[in-house]
Amino acid sequence: MSALALVFLVAGLGLIAWLTARRRAAAFETGSARRLHSLPAQHGWYVALWTVLPALLFIAIWGAMTPGLIKQAVLDHPAAAQLPSFDFEREALLAEARRVAGDPGSTAFDPVAEQLAAPTRAARKHYGWIGAGVTVLLAFACFALALTRVRAPFMARTRVERGVMSLLLFASLIAILTTLGIFLSLLWESLRFFSQVPIADFLFGTHWSPQVIDPADPGKSLGAVPLFWGTFFIGAVIAMIVAIPFGLMSAIYLTQYAAPAVRRWMKPILEILAGVPTVVYGYFAALTVAPAVRDLAVKLGMPFASSESALAAGLVMGVMIIPFVSSMADDSIAAVPTAMRDGSLAMGATKSETIRKVLIPAALPGVVAGILLAVSRAIGETMIVVMAASGAANITLNPLESATTVTKQIVDLLTGDAEFDSPKTLAAFALGLTLFVITLVLNIVALRVVKKYREAYD
Repeated sequence: MSALALVFLVAGLGLIAWLTARRRAAAFETGSARRLHSLPAQHGWYVALWTVLPALLFIAIWGAMTPGLIKQAVLDHPAAAQLPSFDFEREALLAEARRVAGDPGSTAFDPVAEQLAAPTRAARKHYGWIGAGVTVLLAFACFALALTRVRAPFMARTRVERGVMSLLLFASLIAILTTLGIFLSLLWESLRFFSQVPIADFLFGTHWSPQVIDPADPGKSLGAVPLFWGTFFIGAVIAMIVAIPFGLMSAIYLTQYAAPAVRRWMKPILEILAGVPTVVYGYFAALTVAPAVRDLAVKLGMPFASSESALAAGLVMGVMIIPFVSSMADDSIAAVPTAMRDGSLAMGATKSETIRKVLIPAALPGVVAGILLAVSRAIGETMIVVMAASGAANITLNPLESATTVTKQIVDLLTGDAEFDSPKTLAAFALGLTLFVITLVLNIVALRVVKKYREAYD
């Protein structure tokens, strides 16, 4: 039985448990002189949660264990003696056997995989029925145990509220634990990298050439300063030059000048930019903006201008993050107390003077927070710089020249054929850790700014 079918079965058992417990509690309410501590529905939820949650937890654990058990059962089959000793070939044949086992109408290219398809199918069925049986027994056992506690004085409401609060706490911890896991994995691989390359050479070196690494001195070719500069130049300079004016001006227009009917359709259209996949922006940058920028540079007397310039990637990235700046500025300006705006107008100031000297300064913390969040989004962007930026690591102030970014180099390093333990591959994790720390700091600063802003105007 599949995991999805088990989930639906457990959900059905939970519904039956809820109805049964609710009916039992209602009978106590009508047949006993003692008043129920909790409502019949709350007793029903208590029994239903006890029926469903342990069974779902077992399904998750069993689902994680089943592939290993199936693989071991297939390897114990006599036909598995024909499998090659090389791990990659053996895993490929086992994967093919699993594919044929899941689709009985298909055939395997390798006769060994064809012979292993039947044992794989039998092992899946065997462990599937074991999992289904244990799940049903566990659900019924928990249901019976919980049903015995349905009594008039039983505090089902308190137990249910605590259980729901625990679920909410677990859900909120998932994001924290995921972030911690990402950080620890990056940190572990980065420590391996820094055991081979001095951290000073990596952070302060100005030469980046991972294609040619001297085994005696790998840090000489892995100086990341050009990557940090390219990331800052494209994501925090060029992109912000585009995003900040257009985002701020669009927010001012939508909040102060646009009619309600115009705002209703114009704001969603602007926010559509945030929903466009970044790969579409990358194609647009590579096929439209980059050639146009190069043609412009040629007309300005730069015949050797690159078609993968920093300006092309930065312009498209700036367009992409306009909604981030605009949305945050819109909310900040709209949150400024109306009395400040009305007081300025009452003193004889024009609307433009009120916006420039009252609203914008008052909303500045929120606007700055939006800009910082947009910067962290820009410097972590991958697809646009992969498709439009160059791989040349240069430290330049000329936006028409080639430049690369940290995310671009991470993609290049992890898609090569170098060994995983080599400094070239491990450098990607060091770059990822550095980028993670930078974006984390920017987000923390932005949240602190927003917190101060809310304290001022809530």
